[in-house]
Amino acid sequence: MGHNSCDKFAILFFSMQNNMASMLLKSMRTCSSLIVSPYFFFLSVQTKSKKTLARPGVKNIVLVEGVRTPFLMSGTTYADLMPHDLARAALQGLLHKTGLPKDAVDYIIYGTVIQEVKTSNVAREAALGAGFSDKIPAHTVTMACISSNQAMTSAVGLIAAGQCDAVVAGGVEFMSDVPIRHSRKMRKTMLSLNKAKTLGQRLSLIGSIRLAHLSPELPAVAEFSTAETMGHSADRLAAAFGVSRLEQDEFALRSHSLAKKAQDDSLLQDVIAFKVPGRDIVFKDNGIRPSSMQQMAKLKPAFIKPHGTVTAANSSFLTDGASAVLIMSEEKALAMGYKPKAYLRDFVYVSQDPKDQLLLGPTYASPKVLERAGLSMSDIDVFEFHEAFAGQIMANLKAMDSDWFAQTYMGRKSKVGTPPMEKFNLWGGSLSLGHPFGATGCRLVTTVAHRLKKEGGQYGLVAACAAGGQVNQLACFHFNKSKYLTYVVRLTIIQYQ
Repeated sequence: MGHNSCDKFAILFFSMQNNMASMLLKSMRTCSSLIVSPYFFFLSVQTKSKKTLARPGVKNIVLVEGVRTPFLMSGTTYADLMPHDLARAALQGLLHKTGLPKDAVDYIIYGTVIQEVKTSNVAREAALGAGFSDKIPAHTVTMACISSNQAMTSAVGLIAAGQCDAVVAGGVEFMSDVPIRHSRKMRKTMLSLNKAKTLGQRLSLIGSIRLAHLSPELPAVAEFSTAETMGHSADRLAAAFGVSRLEQDEFALRSHSLAKKAQDDSLLQDVIAFKVPGRDIVFKDNGIRPSSMQQMAKLKPAFIKPHGTVTAANSSFLTDGASAVLIMSEEKALAMGYKPKAYLRDFVYVSQDPKDQLLLGPTYASPKVLERAGLSMSDIDVFEFHEAFAGQIMANLKAMDSDWFAQTYMGRKSKVGTPPMEKFNLWGGSLSLGHPFGATGCRLVTTVAHRLKKEGGQYGLVAACAAGGQVNQLACFHFNKSKYLTYVVRLTIIQYQ
């Protein structure tokens, strides 16, 4: 969600299981300002055969570790903080988990959507607060819900170009205290007052203020180009694809139930404990709340009233949280004694119509990254899609399963194909875990990495929609079950490993 660019992000993960893997992998190359196209190799000790996907002549880029603060509903325990406080906590958690020297990073990049005006470059403020050397450059990017994805792919580009060997990327969003502006007329009056030179001029300007001038401008999760809120778009999309209220509620309940199980089973290993100043230590996400179909059915439509199907229960909620990952060249990571978890291999950005195809990013992005790798849906072991709305997920699944949609809108001869639900978002998703706009990308990446390791998978695919109609895809390798694992165990791939 956020701003006037609808971004979709899909990432392909690849895992290798051979003790000679490091000698056979060649990684990233930058093709343009928005596309990094790597080569993939695969060696497996599993019985089923997997393609090798590598391109020669480029350095290997690895994800060393990824962490996040607990994701909390806005207005709860984090309510009195500022965005840079959360980002600083994530960075400090990354330092603690990796033992990284604070001067060993070449660059820091953070993503965010609704910026705090006092810390417009939140990456720099958070880095300084976390104790990183003041000699390390830092900048902030924004690309709606894939802002941290853009931070990660920017990091990959810097390393692939030979500018850096180690980059920290991440994202933060703080919805408990968003900027609320005076009306435009009031702002103009106040600026004029600041320039007034005489008492008479000041009194005249004060006398021009009307009651209507005091009405504030509240931020909205809406498209600038269409003035439509994302929830309204999701409702229209669900209707267009015939997604019922029942289907949406069932998927939302599934998300919360799976997230609760993952939390109870200690599978969400990227979450770090955070001592909130003046409050208790926060250990876990607080938006995971399995309900019942009966309770969910009682809720009224949130956007299109009275006949809409999108409700508070089947939508992601406003969330506070931050994430951070460490991306390095493989050579640098091994020289420092790290055990990478994944190789980052490929990503691409695409854009769609922000009005009628705002949330269809996964449908458009997934086949592109698969085709670049020479893979099909059946090759993928782990799927992690961003759940902005249950209706958005279900609409994408129906679009991906439609020959007509593929032929009419995508120029394809046949449908994309749908992910098997037994491989899809098995540890919950944004509907249940929460969705801090600027931080979700890193959460998706680390989840895929951990699932691939736990499930013994080879490839993972991540996809995310966001505001404005844009799409990003990325592919990477994931290691498990090999002798080389002794060198890569701790790497928590920060961008769809």
